[in-house]
Amino acid sequence: MDGRGDYTSDTCCQCNISAPAQFRCDDCCDMQLYCQNRVVVNHLQSPTHRIKEWTGSFFRATSLKNLGLRIQLGHAIGEKCILPRKAFNNSFILIDTNGIHEVSVDFCGCKRSQTHTKQLLRMGWFPSTSTDPRSAATFRLLQHYQILSFESKSSVYEFYHLLVRISDNTGLVKNDRYEPFMHMVREWRHLKMLKRFGRGHDPAGVCGTKEGECAVLCPACPQPGKNLPSDWKEAPKAKQWLYSLFIAIDANFRLKQRAISSDEVDSSLSMGWSYFVEEKKFKAHLKEQLSEMQETKQSQGLAATGVGTVDCARHNFKRPNGVGDLQKGEKYVNMDYLFFSTLHDNCLDALNVSYDIACQWHKNLWSRMKLLPDSHHISYLDVFIHFFIPKFHLPAHINKCQTVFSFNFTRFVGRTDGEAPECSWSNINPVASSTKAMGPGCRRDTLDDHFGDWNWKKVIGLGASLAHKMREAVTETADHEAAFREFNAAISSDHRSAWTVEMEKWEENPNDTCVTNPLEPKHQTEATNTPDRCRVRRTSEGMGLHVSDIQKGTLARMRNVLCRKIEMWRSAQVLYMPAVQILTSTVDHQPSDNAEDISLWLPSNLKSKLCDSRLRDHEWDLRYAQAHDSLEELRQCLRVHCSMLTFKREWVHSQGSNTRAQNALAHVHARQVACTRRYRVAWEALNTLAPLLKKERWQGRLQDLKDEDVKPLVDLFGRETEGRRRLTWIWMMAGVDTADDGGDMDGVRVEWCKSRARAMHWAEEVQLLHEEMRRVLQFLDWQANWWDEQWDRRDCRMTAEHEGLVSYANKQPDIQCRLAVHFRLLWATYLPLSGAVPQPDDFTEFPDLMLPDL
Repeated sequence: MDGRGDYTSDTCCQCNISAPAQFRCDDCCDMQLYCQNRVVVNHLQSPTHRIKEWTGSFFRATSLKNLGLRIQLGHAIGEKCILPRKAFNNSFILIDTNGIHEVSVDFCGCKRSQTHTKQLLRMGWFPSTSTDPRSAATFRLLQHYQILSFESKSSVYEFYHLLVRISDNTGLVKNDRYEPFMHMVREWRHLKMLKRFGRGHDPAGVCGTKEGECAVLCPACPQPGKNLPSDWKEAPKAKQWLYSLFIAIDANFRLKQRAISSDEVDSSLSMGWSYFVEEKKFKAHLKEQLSEMQETKQSQGLAATGVGTVDCARHNFKRPNGVGDLQKGEKYVNMDYLFFSTLHDNCLDALNVSYDIACQWHKNLWSRMKLLPDSHHISYLDVFIHFFIPKFHLPAHINKCQTVFSFNFTRFVGRTDGEAPECSWSNINPVASSTKAMGPGCRRDTLDDHFGDWNWKKVIGLGASLAHKMREAVTETADHEAAFREFNAAISSDHRSAWTVEMEKWEENPNDTCVTNPLEPKHQTEATNTPDRCRVRRTSEGMGLHVSDIQKGTLARMRNVLCRKIEMWRSAQVLYMPAVQILTSTVDHQPSDNAEDISLWLPSNLKSKLCDSRLRDHEWDLRYAQAHDSLEELRQCLRVHCSMLTFKREWVHSQGSNTRAQNALAHVHARQVACTRRYRVAWEALNTLAPLLKKERWQGRLQDLKDEDVKPLVDLFGRETEGRRRLTWIWMMAGVDTADDGGDMDGVRVEWCKSRARAMHWAEEVQLLHEEMRRVLQFLDWQANWWDEQWDRRDCRMTAEHEGLVSYANKQPDIQCRLAVHFRLLWATYLPLSGAVPQPDDFTEFPDLMLPDL
């Protein structure tokens, strides 16, 4: 409101004297005008409100300092110090959420007064320096910016200049505190991190902080001493896999850093206390192992070309000491250091490691480990490590890698995909534009803070995410177990036993080249011939717009031959089916141009017309056999088409070869269409004859063939992933594994093994999610108990300081308990409110899921 509105009185309504009312506050919920003295009194508790003065014709901005407001520190509001000490040059800048303000500050100079820094902190103001502070930011502003930076990724520069423009959008007022504000933000982030992890409660203080101690841990991952049973090492082999740790390795090349400043000038406030590794040790190891590398075009002017990370593969948490800079790309020496750095305190017996180049990186890993510091060594004799390639990256690898390093076919991993790091990059990538120009220490502190917030958001979201995964896993387990049982019933007992033995042997020794891989096909399949009538139809439909005379002559000869066969059939047909004579005389009074379109008038076409029941029985038997033969040939065509398509994609490159391959594919596709049409004709005839012959429950496994049912065993262009893929009913027919040439049987064997793996993995996922829910609740309980032990660890001289420590230590268990209650409510369907985790009622018992002896 630009004018005074309804408040046009010239006198102050709250003063007994006739003082002019010419001041209004923009931040108070009051548009009334007051005198100067009343405005100052009203704002003793709100010294950062913005005041405007009525000049008689418009409002002009002024400040509470100009009106005479002095802020007394070290005393209660309204009290005066007998020995006040003004700020330097009587000028103090206070940054708040509503702008940048120049205020008059009086520090307490009494005998028992505290330092200027503590007086500011007691006021809720964060000083820019600990000696002779001249500017400060309010706690609420720093908290506001920290949360804002997490959600919007806005930089300090953008936020500060937002405040500048809120304060004065003309650029006439100069109170530049940008650099002090950057320092305050960085120190605020660091102190909040130390506070949240109890460093203020520890008698050892900040100096006693260990590497990785200030990282938000994943409550669902196995944490010995925190969320695992006391006897977890003595667990039976069938349950040992539940205590495996899943980690994923990846690199991000957007989080670059320019060659600005150095670690000596801008060192990190944290010495490897959270997510980044300790920089001095890291750089010393790199200098020792790497010779001077030539600068490339991509690394020119950069101190870091990106970062490497080690994450929790199932829940997408950044691991403690699992982040480090990449100086010249994704080198083994960098990634090895990060991998072993995050595992230096690991005491688990089994690890599942996902990396997009794991097939190469895992080679010689233990010999490279010997080059690392002793603190980064782990005993490879005491730990079982299984290496994987993330599911999205897997198709880019060779066929062998797609089975040996696949999450889809390896036991004891549930539905883990290994792509967790990729999901987190979208959250952190927007920060790259601001961190790229930071000094090395400031950049690491900023990224540490963002990674900590990412982990915390994952913690509070575990309730909903695990509940969603469990709902999906329970449903998918039932569906895939039912699908596998149906598929398994269609397989002969001999093949079922042999394939089970073969699959179990390979699962025990996936890296043994002497063991046959049951997931790799051994044969190729060829298509069969089709009847004359369908061949003529296919030839006719396959002709394009520009038909040659030779093609026309060939088609005419084929039609003539077919027409003569139909005429011979018709002469014999009228003797047994007299009704056909009437039908042909009324319908076929004009000769048909195309022989393949002439109706044969079989018993199924006559419907209610008189016909010998024996002829209907004969057609029934022939149609029933035709339906099964058509499905058999259709499956072969699908198998051949898929094999040819795979060969074309991998090996065919030139234009001529591509044209020939495309023609071959079109030929097989035409056969596939013909088989589909032939089956549908047989199905329609069977449906017509069934009520006439009083056939009941004759379908068996035969069904109406829809377009979406015509799918190969492996659909190269299907939208379903391997873990969710379901076979159509055409592959569930009895005898599907008994093809004469063995080709189709080979594909069925591979698909049977994959279907078995899918059902087992979904069942494993249910068990793993049950265990993760239990671990989350136990971890929250452990953390609440840990905070209960912190409040009296440190002796404090001042009562206020002791009360603050106790209050914070009591608040944290309350947060953990409320999270635990909330999670229990979300998981009530799957977990009891207390006690052990029950086994689901519909759980199917699979072969003994045991890890090999460690």
